[in-house]
Amino acid sequence: MAAPLEFLEAQGSTRPELAEWYAALADLYQRKLWHQLTLKLDQFLALAVVQAGDALIQLYTHFISDFESKINLLKFAHFAVVVSRQYSDKDAGISYLEGVISKLRDTKESRVEEPILYVKMQIASFLLEKGNQKECKKLVDEGKTTLDSMDDVDPSVHSTYYWLCSQYHKVCQDYSEFYKNALLYLAYTTVESLSEPFKQNLAFDLSLAALLGDNIYNFGELLAHPIPCGNIGGVDLSYIASVQLWQSSVLPGTLQSSRRRFECAACFGTEGEGTS
Repeated sequence: MAAPLEFLEAQGSTRPELAEWYAALADLYQRKLWHQLTLKLDQFLALAVVQAGDALIQLYTHFISDFESKINLLKFAHFAVVVSRQYSDKDAGISYLEGVISKLRDTKESRVEEPILYVKMQIASFLLEKGNQKECKKLVDEGKTTLDSMDDVDPSVHSTYYWLCSQYHKVCQDYSEFYKNALLYLAYTTVESLSEPFKQNLAFDLSLAALLGDNIYNFGELLAHPIPCGNIGGVDLSYIASVQLWQSSVLPGTLQSSRRRFECAACFGTEGEGTS
């Protein structure tokens, strides 16, 4: 029996609650149905039960690596990014992703820069988490140049790029840029794919940024969006329209004082789930 199949059989025995999943993966692998296997893996990697520990790292090492060159390169990049998040050591995650980029370059495919950019944005995210804003910004700038040079870019690549930009500007407390990039992220993201807690946190962050950011004079785009529109977690965010009118007429000194109070309260705590 081939090593990948032995691994799947062993995992099925060790984790009987996932035995049917491992059996399905083994069946598609044996039949060399790479597209169907890719779709099944996409579903499997999204399961909450496999997100703990190093299960996905082991799956990549002993199974996915055996056929990674046979599947869509952007999907391979998606899988690699999900796996990288299981590394507790950010440097180890970065090292793993750098290896993935080398493998992508070795394929010499014509559109290889698209999956490489997707992977680089996760590296930039790790750098931001480590507090290395300088190197993160460097990758953001390079990403913008790459995006501008490509046509027909997959929405997931735009989504992860704008999410990373929003998080960089959030750390820098640049409310206007956070607001702009977070809305662009949403423009390329399927809202239904986001969890309710994530949507609530993002709605809160966007609302604060709309109030705190310079040169944001019209909240129509924010209010019209399915994320913050209406009641979120029992909180009616339509009050922002009233605050906008207040902002336009309030005395400058009073506005600055209120702005400082908002800034002290701004947690900007949205985490994770940003990349598609």
